[in-house]
Amino acid sequence: MTESRPPLPPFTRDTASKKVQAAEDAWNTRDPQRVAMAYTVDSVWRNRDTFVTGRDAIVVFLSQKWERELDYALRKNLWAFDDNRIGVRFQYECHDASGQWYRSYGNELWQFDANGLMARREASINDVPIDEADRRIFGPRPEAEHGVEFPLK
Repeated sequence: MTESRPPLPPFTRDTASKKVQAAEDAWNTRDPQRVAMAYTVDSVWRNRDTFVTGRDAIVVFLSQKWERELDYALRKNLWAFDDNRIGVRFQYECHDASGQWYRSYGNELWQFDANGLMARREASINDVPIDEADRRIFGPRPEAEHGVEFPLK
């Protein structure tokens, strides 16, 4: 049986937006196994300065990430799309073991196979220390806010 993860390319604005929201929802579970199932078995990632290949490596990477990045909460917004590619901008907040909060800003480039699985992900991310009182992202996005542009600052 061939794995499939709709919506499938070629993307429209509506299907690309649904793909972005599905990714945000999955990442907000902080479940590495669940997240990894959206990627091809041989998916290639660049995440900051780390290069990862394959679902098993994705699970290890995400497990380590969410052991360090506590109370992680994410917002993604569609930036652009074309055929089987989507560009995303995102922000997430988390804190480290010492209690220091961060807001991380980034851009991702995604490429999908014909079955809607992500074959390539490139992420550029910058971290900004913030005070806990300056947090803006609290858990998963409420459904009423799906598709709403999240402000940059």
